[in-house]
Amino acid sequence: MKTVLYPGSFDPFTNGHLDLVERAGLLFDRVVVAVAVNAAKSPIFTMQERCDLIRQSCAKLEHVEVVAIDGLLVDSLNQYGADAILRGLRAFSDFEYELQMALLNRNLRKNCETIFMMPTLKNSFVSSTLIKEVARLNGDFEPYVPPPVAAALRKKLGLADK
Repeated sequence: MKTVLYPGSFDPFTNGHLDLVERAGLLFDRVVVAVAVNAAKSPIFTMQERCDLIRQSCAKLEHVEVVAIDGLLVDSLNQYGADAILRGLRAFSDFEYELQMALLNRNLRKNCETIFMMPTLKNSFVSSTLIKEVARLNGDFEPYVPPPVAAALRKKLGLADK
């Protein structure tokens, strides 16, 4: 069974993330969505809330497992029996950082492979940061996130239902 680990802070989980999870399921038997802490970010949702929202958003996908991780990503590869890391690249600006991370991970674990996937055109500009900003300003963010995430964001930010 081939397994890929898809790490991220996922705050919030977007349709772009969901698209990568779905498409990774065409290449791998199992996709482990690894919800991580990013010390550089202040999350809206707790780790548990993020995990729950991803599980709800991926409920129809049998190949998906959602876990919370802490520590080095290469250690999580071993823990979950993953063959590779999945990362999304929206723009060329993402590539430099992702390349550095991929090379570091391979240096830490020699057989660590990173698979890069491009988003679909309709998700190419979607980022969690932009979604949070649009939501905070009461803009229409719902087309860019799965329904469970939209409802949770509305509740968390005290926004009225549309």
